[in-house]
Amino acid sequence: MSTTSGNPQDNVTQLNDPIFNVGGIKTRRVEPRNTPTTVNAVYNFRNFWDGRAQNYFNGVNPFGKRDPNAKLYKAGISLFPPQQVSVQLKNSSLASQAVGPPLSSFEMSADGRTFEDISNKTVGTTSLLGGIIDIFKSLPTGLKLPRDLGQKLLSANLKALGQQNVAVDDSVLGIYRASDGKGLNQNYKQLIQAAFQPEWWNSPWSIQVDKNDGSRQAVLLGLGSIIDPNKKTYALMEYNFSLFFGLAVQLYESTLISDNAPIDQYFDGNQNALTPQQVRGKQLFEGAAKCINCHGGAEFTNASVKNVQDQRLEPMTMGDGQQAVYDNGFYNIGVRPTTDDLGVGGKDPFGNPLSESRVAQLGKFQQLLGATPNITVSPNQRIAADGAFKVPTLRNVELTAPYFHNGGKLTLKEVVEFYNRGGDFHEENIANLDADIQNLNLSDQDKDDLVAFLKALTDERVRYEKAPFDHPQLFVHNGHPGNETSVTNDGTGKATDDLLEIPSVGRNGRSTPPSNFLATP
Repeated sequence: MSTTSGNPQDNVTQLNDPIFNVGGIKTRRVEPRNTPTTVNAVYNFRNFWDGRAQNYFNGVNPFGKRDPNAKLYKAGISLFPPQQVSVQLKNSSLASQAVGPPLSSFEMSADGRTFEDISNKTVGTTSLLGGIIDIFKSLPTGLKLPRDLGQKLLSANLKALGQQNVAVDDSVLGIYRASDGKGLNQNYKQLIQAAFQPEWWNSPWSIQVDKNDGSRQAVLLGLGSIIDPNKKTYALMEYNFSLFFGLAVQLYESTLISDNAPIDQYFDGNQNALTPQQVRGKQLFEGAAKCINCHGGAEFTNASVKNVQDQRLEPMTMGDGQQAVYDNGFYNIGVRPTTDDLGVGGKDPFGNPLSESRVAQLGKFQQLLGATPNITVSPNQRIAADGAFKVPTLRNVELTAPYFHNGGKLTLKEVVEFYNRGGDFHEENIANLDADIQNLNLSDQDKDDLVAFLKALTDERVRYEKAPFDHPQLFVHNGHPGNETSVTNDGTGKATDDLLEIPSVGRNGRSTPPSNFLATP
């Protein structure tokens, strides 16, 4: 696939998929995991269910120090070429997470696209060769470098959010709102120039990437330059677009802090903020139900920076009574058989374990994670990582159905019943199972009390989309018109998309909150 400078539409070749089709008509693929909330996600030490979005952001992709070839270019004196540099920004796993979906063929991209391609659509070229170079920029690379995204978004012809309505009273974007209400009055290039230091985007030098071996070099191009069709050429702003994208998304998401739920008001001294039933549920949460053992702290997750940063590895007695070392904040709770999805027990693209416990066991902790392990893991020590997933926050959990990494439970009542029976695959997963996953013998009243308490974790600003949770108009793909035997063909062999519109909303939010998942309680 490729992109064309200034054109919002990608150039893609649709491939046949033996699974995701109806009667031979191509349909959108379904993600293998359920999407967690981004509200309060800034407090997570690592992100994604399997923790692959690293605490260190390398400016290029989700893998932090794990990828030794993740490099950016930084300009100095204009007469000298920009130099390759490594970027390592600590406590930036949200930025690491942000640069994953734009290059995922399951989500926002297609195979072969890179961040530079996407940036070209929003910035355009700054080289003297102008439109001639653009022709070569739009050629497919065959290289899955995480930078071609920049060529898509950085054309001067594409204003930011140009196809979305923005509320006049949007708490952040209102002052930038275009006069016609569609998008902003600035393009992405202008926004980058205003937000980032010029050494990351301002240079007469361009960066060339060899399509065959991925090698790159800084070049100073002029009108007499010879175009090499085996190389792709990027302006510095295009090449470094993944840095801008990741940090911008992280900084926005770091404003999505939910801290005014009834539970917060209760902890602040308002004893009437919780109902008597919610108080009973709180006692169960902290006691017999053992929820707090994994959903601890003000973040209501053990995967938080505060909980993990100084104690990344911990020994634990597993469900089978045997000792093992595990990644703090990641647990196997018997949602599915362990072998269905290894979670943090899987590997990164470079063949290294995602599990930090296993990285420590290999003696690569400093090399891959940039720190010293808090405990020593011997070569023969048992590791509990397979089938373990990051503990999600429970804040606003009432609003985030369906539940678990596979979206396998529809309601909070179903979730409580799952824990009450000791998971769905207790015996199958026993060697890796968290020891707290066991039959709890809760009464029906206990279950109702726990659900009531979980609803006390909802911040009404989130429910009603009040600032800072207001947003521009959004469109969500919602399947295809038709059914399991027949879908509408859009004329190209693909199924017509059914889009769900989420209207723009300003700082004061909505009078009626959006419906919850399938409008269930």
